[in-house]
Amino acid sequence: MFVSYKWLAQYVDLSGQTPQELAEKITRAGIEVEGVEIPATEMKNIVVGYVKTREQHPNADKLSKCLVDVGEEEPVQIICGAKNVGAGQYVAVAKTGAVLPGNFKIKRAKLRGEESNGMICSLSELGIESRLTPKEYAEGIFNFPNDVTPGEDALAALNRDDAILELSLTPNRSDALSMIGVAYEVAAILDRDVNLPAPNPTESEEKASDAIQIRIDTPKDNPIYIARVVKNIKIGPSPIWMQTYLMNAGVRPHNNVVDITNYVLMEYGQPLHAFDLDRLGSNEIVVRRASEGEKFVTLDDTERTLSADQLVITNGKEPVALAGVMGGANSEVHDGTVNVLIESAYFEGQIVRTASKAHSLRSEASARFEKGVDPARIQAACDRAAELMVELASGTVLSGKVIAGELAIEPKRVSITLEKLNMRLGTDLQMGDVEDIFRRLQFETETNGNEITVTVPTRRGDITIAEDLTEEVARLYGYDHIPLTLPEGAVKPGSLTSYQLGRRVVRRYLEGTGFNQAITYSLTSAKRASEFALEHRAPVALSMPMSEERAYLRQSLIPHLIEAAAYNNARQIPSVALYETGSIYLNEGENVQPKEEERLAGIVTGVWHEHLWQGEKKAVDFFTVKGIVEGLTERIGLAERITFQKAAPVGFHPGRTAEVLLDSESIGFVGQLHPTISKEVDVKEAYLFELKLDVLLNASREDLAYTAIPRHPFISRDIALVVDSTVEAAALEAVIKQAGGTLLTSVRVFDVYEGERMEEGKKSVAFALTYADPEKTLTDEEVTAVHEKVLAALKEQAGADLRA
Repeated sequence: MFVSYKWLAQYVDLSGQTPQELAEKITRAGIEVEGVEIPATEMKNIVVGYVKTREQHPNADKLSKCLVDVGEEEPVQIICGAKNVGAGQYVAVAKTGAVLPGNFKIKRAKLRGEESNGMICSLSELGIESRLTPKEYAEGIFNFPNDVTPGEDALAALNRDDAILELSLTPNRSDALSMIGVAYEVAAILDRDVNLPAPNPTESEEKASDAIQIRIDTPKDNPIYIARVVKNIKIGPSPIWMQTYLMNAGVRPHNNVVDITNYVLMEYGQPLHAFDLDRLGSNEIVVRRASEGEKFVTLDDTERTLSADQLVITNGKEPVALAGVMGGANSEVHDGTVNVLIESAYFEGQIVRTASKAHSLRSEASARFEKGVDPARIQAACDRAAELMVELASGTVLSGKVIAGELAIEPKRVSITLEKLNMRLGTDLQMGDVEDIFRRLQFETETNGNEITVTVPTRRGDITIAEDLTEEVARLYGYDHIPLTLPEGAVKPGSLTSYQLGRRVVRRYLEGTGFNQAITYSLTSAKRASEFALEHRAPVALSMPMSEERAYLRQSLIPHLIEAAAYNNARQIPSVALYETGSIYLNEGENVQPKEEERLAGIVTGVWHEHLWQGEKKAVDFFTVKGIVEGLTERIGLAERITFQKAAPVGFHPGRTAEVLLDSESIGFVGQLHPTISKEVDVKEAYLFELKLDVLLNASREDLAYTAIPRHPFISRDIALVVDSTVEAAALEAVIKQAGGTLLTSVRVFDVYEGERMEEGKKSVAFALTYADPEKTLTDEEVTAVHEKVLAALKEQAGADLRA
């Protein structure tokens, strides 16, 4: 909402208040003023000029040579390129030395050999947006009416020295969508009176009811419709003060009749519409719902197809206006209009919003109907428009108003106790203080002991409950005056939960090993929904999917990570390491919310290590990704409880995949993407893992304990065992650890061999064993005794022999 300071001053005394000071007070009272603009501040030395003569430029067909009286002893010669310049016009002249918007300075110049001492200005050159410029001056200079004097300040004549306050209104403050509404607000802030117009148009003896009849078929959509008839008007430009007020409010001037309806709209907040009575096509107005598919041409010459949920004003046969939104081209006021019907009505906000949205037509009128207009101003606004048409268009107002329907909206009565109000605000206000605030707001009050009852005017539809009264008192008492107090009660510092901390540890570990985090969609296709799922259930379908590709909730993070790797490979990024932590969704049955679990997944492809200087390059393999998972479980303190077991789940390479177990419970997989799938999605050899992150992070674990650096030497023994090819290294390692006891501090596989010189069905697995005692130096005899025990256990439990 753009508020003209000069226009506002007509309704409330603003003496002693600069625009900036007023803006600050309005903001502190609860309505934010986004800015204050005074257009004249960036312009100077611009005066009214009178074009005494105009002749063709001798050396240019599109230029005119004008002799202009600018209020000095001698007229000045100005070269002008506007087509509409002519002798006898009053124009805005930027004299030599003037400054225009954008710091554009006017200098004495020669144009095609002729001297020019200044510039005759268009409205756009004076900083007025082209969308607000009257159409007749859109591509030329502006002509003042004859009530100006050469040499006077042109900016003052055009109200460019006015201050424009831009209010940022919340939806509940529709009362401030009018000059009178803002005047009530400012009067309450400054504790001053509001001076309202008192329209009383002079009427002729002819009755308006003889000229027009009104019928409302849908009183719920349109409870009341008021019409006035003004005859014998003379269409012409509205006075300059009205045009400039409208432009400052963001409304484009058209002609005196249309400008009057827009002026009253901005003044009262009540939308009006003027019909050409002679083009209406009948002496009847019928308000009804549109027929499905009905056609209608609006004022912007666009044919609209209407629907049954839209309200139209008709002449009994065809629509002449889309109610509350825009009038029709068939009844538009034009240069030949003589008789006018003024419409002032109350339309329900929802039906106006429906039509406005359907046709993408948002107007000043529709914005106000949608938020709600003051029913008490419907008749007054109609009278005000009729009065101005008498004054500015020489019209004759027919006697009386034609009114259809009725709208009985009684002012609301809201009560609050002084105790409750003070408790909410933390203040110690007395009843007299509260009554005075409501007096300033012009709310009637009744006091009964400690309770005050407020009769809320219909213009303030936002006040319905006691809390609204509290807000009114708070903002006018002044938020700055409300005492500051510290909150009481126990204060607990904020922190992350152990689960959140664990998730961060996981992410930092993976990023430290070279992974990048990916965030993919939770929605997927029917084909992808069940791929790589750790638990196979029917996928969960969306009731209203955005597309077939996003119609189901995912059960695994891996499919989208594969897509991300393929996307990178296709763009010449062959080495990819991505991880994701996110939710998957498991079907729990019909009409039951799916179970949500958090998973951790990763994909690695390409080269893992590359040292060009040393000529070393290591491609990703199964042991790379298995080592990453092992390092992660060690980082979160679960390494001793994690084991790997050979597996062949669907989608994985059957010989390079392992199931990950936590205390013998399956929590995920690690392995190579099946070569067939790699070929389908065009991804190079890729390795994947997916783990149940919530199970990992919620698992009980012992507190981290540190071991002192050994003070005594350790003894290493390497053994190469010949076992059946089906025996897993993990099983051998478990036997070694169990038999080694406390002296065995580490076991590590360092070689696996199958092939030449090995018996068919056999393989060699080599381990490095470390023995140490934190309290003393071990002897060979002590180590040999334990080592022999280990070898015996391997022979007995795994059938393992030492390789010769």
